Amino acid sequence: MRSVSRNFYGALVAAAIAAFGLAGSVFAAVPFSESAFKAAQSAGEPILVEIHADWCSVCKAQGPVLEKLAAQPQFKNLKIFRVDFDSQKSDVKNFRATTQSTLIVYKGGHEVGRSVGDTHQDSIADLLNKTL
Repeated sequence: MRSVSRNFYGALVAAAIAAFGLAGSVFAAVPFSESAFKAAQSAGEPILVEIHADWCSVCKAQGPVLEKLAAQPQFKNLKIFRVDFDSQKSDVKNFRATTQSTLIVYKGGHEVGRSVGDTHQDSIADLLNKTL
């Protein structure tokens, strides 16, 4: 009986971990493409452009914050585009970004805010709220 209980609780914990892993994958940044960005702007969608570098510690710190915020209901329609700071230099320049860890938000076709190097959930939420 004791081993059945252990197996049951082990399976229950494994299921909870798996469910949490799936729930944590809500963050859906897509690689930036000008055509997809323009389409989202034309559709009037809320947009976040994330200027990102894999080696950047600030970008890594922003990741969990953005993931948590993107999971909130008010941001369910937020389109998140990731611009690679190292390989998409012309796009970085077009966004007038001078460094990685830059977050730029748009409400339809208009830029409504930006931040650089911010990792605080409250201020990033304030930035994303400008898209609504």
